[in-house]
Amino acid sequence: MEVAITRLFDLLDHLVVNHPKDDLLAGKVNGEWIKYSSHDYYKYSHFIAYGLMELGVQPGDRVITISNNCPEWNFIDMALALTGAIHVPVYPTLSTENYLHIFRHSGAKLLLVSSNLLLRRIKPALSQLENPPQVYTLANIEGYPRTLEILKLGIASREKLLPELEKRKESIKPDDWLTLVYTSGTTGDPKGVMLSHRNICSNFLAHAKVNPMTSDTRILSFLPLNHVFERSVNYHFQYLGVSIYYAESMGTLQQNMQEIGCGGFCAVPRVLELFYDKLYAAGKDFRGVKKFIYFRAFKHGTRFDTGIIKKMSIWFQIMQRFYDYMVYRKWREKFGGKRMIVISGGSSIPERLVRLFSAAGINIYEGYGLSETSPVIAVNNPMDGYVRFGTVGPILSGTEMKFAEDGEILTRGPHVMMGYYKDPEYTKQVIDEDGWFHTGDIGKLIANRYLKITDRKKDIFKLSAGKYVAPQVIENKLRESEYIDQIMVVGEHQKMAAAIISPNFNTLHYWALKHHLHYRDNNQLISMPQVNQKIQEVIDLYNKDFAPHEQIKKFRLVSEEWNTTNGLLSPTLKLRRNILQDKYKDIILDIFGNQNEQKSGLLSGFMGIELPSIKLPFRGN
Repeated sequence: MEVAITRLFDLLDHLVVNHPKDDLLAGKVNGEWIKYSSHDYYKYSHFIAYGLMELGVQPGDRVITISNNCPEWNFIDMALALTGAIHVPVYPTLSTENYLHIFRHSGAKLLLVSSNLLLRRIKPALSQLENPPQVYTLANIEGYPRTLEILKLGIASREKLLPELEKRKESIKPDDWLTLVYTSGTTGDPKGVMLSHRNICSNFLAHAKVNPMTSDTRILSFLPLNHVFERSVNYHFQYLGVSIYYAESMGTLQQNMQEIGCGGFCAVPRVLELFYDKLYAAGKDFRGVKKFIYFRAFKHGTRFDTGIIKKMSIWFQIMQRFYDYMVYRKWREKFGGKRMIVISGGSSIPERLVRLFSAAGINIYEGYGLSETSPVIAVNNPMDGYVRFGTVGPILSGTEMKFAEDGEILTRGPHVMMGYYKDPEYTKQVIDEDGWFHTGDIGKLIANRYLKITDRKKDIFKLSAGKYVAPQVIENKLRESEYIDQIMVVGEHQKMAAAIISPNFNTLHYWALKHHLHYRDNNQLISMPQVNQKIQEVIDLYNKDFAPHEQIKKFRLVSEEWNTTNGLLSPTLKLRRNILQDKYKDIILDIFGNQNEQKSGLLSGFMGIELPSIKLPFRGN
């Protein structure tokens, strides 16, 4: 029986009717998987909704959640949708300044936090508020009421509030405001993106159509549910009746995947790069023929294609079966033993990783979107065979897309946000009079079908000679090297493009060991001529793919790892260029210093010379 899903909570009825199962949602508590059925999901969501109403939560009230992934997040999320309140899910890893901005800007009435650790993290921001929101905790923390009390309150008041809740549900329309999502941002304060029921539902229903998973599949969820990408795919999995198991932590991913017989997950490229690094490092301990075969499997995998876009030769297919038996199946055993569907988003993933993991039966389907587009605009489609490595796939069904004159991607449709909260002026800047949302990303179509993202509009810079450089294209290409962990291309208004590089120290340490290099620490290692020469060889190899003005002419290595903890990457693992440029301003000055010295030297050569009085042949002299 088909249940029309135009508002988020319609998903609950769809699940009970079409996918009644015992383990729709599961989380681990004290080493044991606690499972919740489709009916449990329906019941707990309604009971918490009654409890929220008893507390006085009204339609339009903002309620913040700061939580790690768990089944209870879903109960609260649906309860808020049922009551007409606005769910404001917030990252558990923000700075005090960002928390303070979100608390003030959202005007939240209630704040639900999952643990004592997270409560301690947000307390400095709460202490600066004149009227802080009422705090409830999932964990048992002395001095704070628990969300369990909201559930109990709801159970006790069900009979009284049932008619009122049904009335609220009837009054909620598809275009009503559902959630306020604060973008992670690479600069400035986070912006509040207002998304409606129609925004969210139309989008997850569209991308669920291209997923071959069934209700027999179990997936592992570990990306933050507050991020609109993981959240939307979370709904998409529920719509398909896929069982969602929430990982204990990032450190237990492999164990959790093996426990549940994992059939897939969502990931950002950085997670897949870490998986790759671990698999690559595992082969370094092998010897002889075993080591030879292991690393030949890597080389083979990076040439893999689906067979849909181009036909593999018979010899390639034979070797594919050989490497699958000898190497790839053992990789799958580490992830749960099954062939998998992996949905990747957030930023560009190196093509060699997509090819290699796909060869190993861990099929990566890259997509593209933004918080403002609910989020998906395009995604590779395994259902219909529309997969093109190096692209983010065809445009999603029901989504319009076109390019501006400068190549910027514009999109229009039911997925485009309602606007930025309390910022109508900026909303007008990004959504034009015809309803086209200006993404700020530059792209092009491959084979007139597959969208390829080439850069971020605001990141493109001009060299002093007038040539434009798109840094992300160069960065993504160079990050394909196992020797480069992170890279930032610089050179605005300079004669050439250069780079700051944070190397992959796991690979570099292994290389240094093979070459009998002795060093005290990473600082000394990156200063060694042999290391810099090796990185230069890597850059020279990739420079061949670029136009002369795009080639990296100089570089500097740095010993710091770039991550979210030190603020050099955003929560979605994008470069925070302004922060990085400020941090390494002395290094950047050193790279381009010689040019400046030449200019100043040229000018200083004329200083002190007395020029004759000459009347120039211009009008006005």
